[in-house]
Order: sequence, then structure tokens, then C-alpha cells
Amino acid sequence: MTTTPAPGHAAIIGFGLMGCDIAAIFLAGGWRVTAVEPDRASWPARLDRVTLSLSQLGGAARRVDALDLVASMDDVGFADADVVIEAVPEKLEMKRAVFAALDRLVPAGIPIASNASGFRITDIAEGCATQSRMANLHFFLPAHLVPGVEVVKGEQTGDATCARLAEIMAGLGRVPIRVARDVPGFLANRIQHAMVREAFNCIDEGLASAEDVDKAVRFTFGMRIMGAGPILQKELAGLETQVAAAATIYPSLTNRTAPGPTIMALVEAGKLGAKTGEGFWHWTPESTKEARAKYERMLLAALELLKREG
Repeated sequence: MTTTPAPGHAAIIGFGLMGCDIAAIFLAGGWRVTAVEPDRASWPARLDRVTLSLSQLGGAARRVDALDLVASMDDVGFADADVVIEAVPEKLEMKRAVFAALDRLVPAGIPIASNASGFRITDIAEGCATQSRMANLHFFLPAHLVPGVEVVKGEQTGDATCARLAEIMAGLGRVPIRVARDVPGFLANRIQHAMVREAFNCIDEGLASAEDVDKAVRFTFGMRIMGAGPILQKELAGLETQVAAAATIYPSLTNRTAPGPTIMALVEAGKLGAKTGEGFWHWTPESTKEARAKYERMLLAALELLKREG
């Protein structure tokens, strides 16, 4: 029988948006958190983010008192840590430097995880003496509202490390997703990018506008995926229907190995979306804030539905 781990001490290295939301998950679960953020001027804003995320999870704002912000890894006190999570910016050399330091600073037996979204844990932990206790623990933005967390086994990662990380995540109400091999994109992003590649290709080919592509995903199979994943859906419908549809559709799907012309033209023109004020849509600070608030409300409603349905 699986037991739920008692609340412990989590150390989070890097305290940007992802680090703040990961901290909120642990704090809401009764854990104590020590977070490393060298930029002291950013601490008030970071605390505000954690407080907001805690409130969205239904946690008491006073749980922020269990968060200790420090400026250096030397100030963490790893001796009583139960897990260490690196959440620094997505720069391989920066992550490798953090892991090299953690390799020395963190006592044996304590799992060390990276929240890298693109880099392999095998490459991040290369050269470390304790690679067997190092894995990827991949959260999805916004981390506190998306329950799935990938537990990715690197080439040198021990099975016990992945089991422990999955146990911790389950104890915090997360949904651990075990990924057996350390491949680019892990699991969820590989599936997601296959869909997104075809979504952009539909725009490239003039099949539909960006608005209609989004409608097709949100109001058809996007809703169904909430109730059952793609494999279960096909199992319920009959696997022969998937085989028949695949034989007709697959030959006409794109198999390009680079981004398509429409998105490349936007990026090359500096039209990156909400952050620059223009992409497929025009954005203002007000419309961006409204869109993000609506997005989070939808995620909160979906999270509550998923909790009710187990």
C-alpha cells in the first residue's frame, strides 16, 4: 500500500514564476520551503506571487510564513532537506553549474530534480558524482494549476529516485507521469508539439484562421480530453476506427522538421505575441491581463472538476 509522505522541507533553486508556483504547491501541502533568489529587490514581488498562487489553491496566506528566501545556495541548510528542485532559467550552462554545486552541497540520499522543459537531465547532470539521485521533475505553467508533473528518468537516474519523487508529488495532490527514457520533449511536449505542428500547418495551408484552429481544439477534442486521454478515447470507440481514420488522414499530415513559414515570419518580424503587443492578435496590457485571468479561471474550474471526478 502506498503511503503519503509527511510534510517536509523542500529547497527550490531559482525563484522566478515557475519557482514561485512550485513553492506554493509545497506550502499548500504543509511543507517548509527554502528558496534561493539572488536578486533581493525582486523578493516582495515573488512573495506576492506565492501568496496569489496559494490563494488559488485554497491555501491559507499565512503559509507564506513557512517560506524562507535566501540569496545563496550556501544559506539553504540542505542537511534537513527532503527534496531539492532547480528552477533557474532555461540555460544549459547555468543549470549545469547549479547541479555541479548541488552535487557537492546536498547530502547523499536527497533527490535532486531539475524543472528543465527542454534540456535532458542526462546532459544537465553530466559529470556529477551523484547522478543516480538526479532526475527531471517537469511542471507545466502555471505549475500550481496544472496537476500533471513528469518524472523523467535520466540515463544514470536510479529507479528509487523516480519512485521517491513520484511519491512526493502524489502526496501533494499532483499527478505524477513517469517517463522511462530521457528524450527531447519528454512525453507531454512530444505529444503537444505533434498537435501544434499540424495546427500551424493548417494556417500555413490556408485551411483555417488562427481563431478557427483554436476553436477546433478547444470545442471539440480539447473538451473530450478532459474526460479521457486519446488512448482511452480510441479504446472506447473501437481501435479499428482509429486504424481506418489514420489510413486516410496520416498521408496528408505535415512531417516538416522545422517551424513553418507563418510562425517564422512573425518571429523574424519581432511579433512574438502578447509580450511584444502583436502576434496573430494585437495585444494591450489590459487585454493581456484579461486573457491570462480568463485562462487561469478556466484552469481552476477544470482543476476542481478533475478533483471531483478523481
